[in-house]
Amino acid sequence: MISNALAAALARRGIHYGWAVAATTFLTMLVTAGAMGGPAVLLVSLQKEFAWTTSDISSAFAVRLVLYGLMGPFAAALMNKFGVRRMILTSLALIIFGLAASLAMTNVWQLIFLWGVVLGFGTGMTAMVLGATVATRWFTQRRGLVIGFLTASAATGQLVFIPLFIHIAETVGWRWSIGLLCILLGLVALIVTAVMRNRPADIGLLPYGDNGSSVAGTVAAQAAAASHSITFAALHALKDASRSWVFWVLAFTFFICGTSTNGLIQPHLIPFCLDFGVPEQTSANLLALMGIFDFIGTVASGWLSDRFDNRWLLFWYYGLRGLSLLYLPASDFTFVGLSVFAVFYGLDWIATVPPTVKLCAERFGRERANLIFGWVFAAHQLGAATAAYGAGWSRTELDTYLPAFFTAGALCLVASILLLTVRKRATHVQVAVAE
Repeated sequence: MISNALAAALARRGIHYGWAVAATTFLTMLVTAGAMGGPAVLLVSLQKEFAWTTSDISSAFAVRLVLYGLMGPFAAALMNKFGVRRMILTSLALIIFGLAASLAMTNVWQLIFLWGVVLGFGTGMTAMVLGATVATRWFTQRRGLVIGFLTASAATGQLVFIPLFIHIAETVGWRWSIGLLCILLGLVALIVTAVMRNRPADIGLLPYGDNGSSVAGTVAAQAAAASHSITFAALHALKDASRSWVFWVLAFTFFICGTSTNGLIQPHLIPFCLDFGVPEQTSANLLALMGIFDFIGTVASGWLSDRFDNRWLLFWYYGLRGLSLLYLPASDFTFVGLSVFAVFYGLDWIATVPPTVKLCAERFGRERANLIFGWVFAAHQLGAATAAYGAGWSRTELDTYLPAFFTAGALCLVASILLLTVRKRATHVQVAVAE
């Protein structure tokens, strides 16, 4: 197999194959995030062609965000049972189908089904738990950095494609944007087939930086995963985690994370800026700038999460994000004001993920970290769906987005305070859940 030859070639150069798996995962999450976020910025194009209301289109986005999140814990269980590579390829096939079929849609119910249901299930089959799974399986050392790197790819992928999609939509039509995305997804599928492996043991390796002490526990966890049904594994993890106050704090704060990021900014920032006279392409460039700073901020967050108390990192991340959202309406939407917002908000776009994943692994164990994080991420997407629909409703019924942005900013400050209730270490919770 190509992966065996590549692993041997990398080993001769002293490079662990986990880095090849991480690079493939990075590319996968980058492009699938484009499929998750790219269609959302075509809201204005759909309104122009079909005369659908903002709330109608937002309904499709909300459905996709809910399914994307609710699939998280089940996606983790599917990966544990059937393997990462198989689930990635299945996910890519569903996404390509949903996008390709949408090229012929003419009714809003088709939008909700294809961009809501099909893309929701397709993107949710890997979702953010893919990065958590790869990082916790393939890395013992540098795990926080890898999580930050992979998380950055997901968030950045939702933003960096936006100027290109907007430009193509304005010049030759939104369908060409979708067609380009399908081609990119097909290329990623070929790379995943050649390079991705499920676990280090598949090619005779230990995780990067592992001395072998975790092998026995990992083998036992693999056997347990294979013997349980997908639903049992996901729900049993939720039952155990729900006994912990830490879980509920992480879930609620991640709900707020969703309301203040991809449920609000991604689909609604461009029309929000249009309300204040900012051209669509300028707003798209603003999102791309945020994507660049998000990559820097999230990778830095991963590095910091390996070295500092993750509770205090999250305290500062949510607090600063809340202040930036409250600042946006006061920026007067000038070039300087929007640029300041893009830098500060971009650095904090999804920097919350590495510390959250690290806390899940610390408190609930390596092999179940992806399952627990899957449920925490489900809360994130419920928050995103609430913001996606709520902001659309605010614009349609109240003729302004301002209440949605002010509410999101205030909730971030609440999350920041709530994290102070988490004690530094709760080893008894980890033992209870790992049993």
